[in-house]
Amino acid sequence: MKSRILLISIVILLVGCISLPENAEVVDSQPRIYPDYLQAEIPVNIAPLNFKMVEKCQQMVVLFTGKNSRFQVSGKQKIEIPLSKWRKMLAESKDDSVKVQVFASFEGKWKQYQPFAFYVRPEPVDPYLAYRLIAPGYVVWSKMGIYQRNLTNFEQEAIITNSLVPGACMNCHAFRQNSADSMIFHLRVPNGGTVLLQGDVVEKLATKTDQTISNFVYPYWHPGGDYIAFSVNNISQVFHATAQKRIEVVDAKSDIIVYDIRNNKVLTCDFLTTPDFFETFPAFTPNGKNLVFCRAEARETPGQYDSIKYNLCAVAFDPATGHFGNRLDTLVAAAAFNKSVSFPRVSPDGKYLMFTLSDYGNFSIWHNEADLYLLNLSDKTYRALDEVNSPRTESYHSWSSNSRWFVFSSRRDDGLYTRPYLSYVDETGRIGKPFMLPQKDPDFYTDLMESFNIPEFVKGEVNINSNAIERLLYQGVSKQVEATNELGSGHY
Repeated sequence: MKSRILLISIVILLVGCISLPENAEVVDSQPRIYPDYLQAEIPVNIAPLNFKMVEKCQQMVVLFTGKNSRFQVSGKQKIEIPLSKWRKMLAESKDDSVKVQVFASFEGKWKQYQPFAFYVRPEPVDPYLAYRLIAPGYVVWSKMGIYQRNLTNFEQEAIITNSLVPGACMNCHAFRQNSADSMIFHLRVPNGGTVLLQGDVVEKLATKTDQTISNFVYPYWHPGGDYIAFSVNNISQVFHATAQKRIEVVDAKSDIIVYDIRNNKVLTCDFLTTPDFFETFPAFTPNGKNLVFCRAEARETPGQYDSIKYNLCAVAFDPATGHFGNRLDTLVAAAAFNKSVSFPRVSPDGKYLMFTLSDYGNFSIWHNEADLYLLNLSDKTYRALDEVNSPRTESYHSWSSNSRWFVFSSRRDDGLYTRPYLSYVDETGRIGKPFMLPQKDPDFYTDLMESFNIPEFVKGEVNINSNAIERLLYQGVSKQVEATNELGSGHY
């Protein structure tokens, strides 16, 4: 008898506080909400997916039903889901779904929409996302910073901002295997340089040498932590005279080098420095034994900017010696079908390589036609990710450390501002519906006048000693990277 009473009490506790609108008109369609979270596949540890009604309503009531519980949230035009209830429901519903039922009032009359679901995947996403927030300008800026967002809630804080050096540009941040303890970024300012952080050690590097065409530019860490691959680029901007296109960013020259951190020297090989080709966007494979990159036949720029087509290539690398292989492999011959590859990124489990494909060039963020593609490294087949691509730009992307999630940059909302979207990928390569990074206020993106740039998953909170960096900047002392006789050689 006592157990029966207890069961009845539990049922009353679960449903007694739910008060839904009466006499609501049942409509055949699902609600139009922003962001569009309908049928989204989400990680079990993600922050609440707060949303608003696209159509202006007087009031809304939303019922969330999980595997063992349910709760109700109400608001005028938008809802804010309680964090504790959300976490409990996702935890109990992992590898299952949460049903979402929306009621909305228009001129005093209620509508009941067809329900939709959030599919809760049991694999967590890395708990932090690092990105640069930048105005969508071309040359001039005032406020800029690299920020980190706790994905399990809505806390955002600065990793570093240019308040240290007003007007400075900071860019190209990268982490070793999603680790918060190993980071690199550039500061473009007098007395600036490449800032390398490893644990509590902070160094400022002067990276231009007599044998390289520029300072280090686009970075990628070797998984072992002893090397960082960089492009070195002579970059220029070209402005269009039509409204359909705004700007092109092109290379007049570009090579790839590998920085040997332990010995403070530059390594490279003929495949990566030939003047007949542009090489850029390097990335190591997770086993550290190959370097993938983008390679195009050199063209005169800016005049032939739209005839530059990058293929996806690879060369072997021996981390024990710092030597490169004697064979160049082409993984995707994009130029053969009049396309161009950028941003190759290999999943940490080594199964897939994601890249961006556009009509030409390598700075795909300004290309509406840019889409994401996925290369299966076991059979070398690749396909367009139609599950996540849109009619507008999809560009930069990165993987979570467990290979089950990726984040990508998209301009699908308005064609101007870049927003981060997350998507699930299972072991077979099936892709889930993407969802916009959730914010506490659903109007966040509407009000924000900055773009998200270079989103990178991080496994923990990044803690930077800003005082140490400020001292390095104002002392004007940099550690000069050494050019060596190995530049332009190193085959094995």
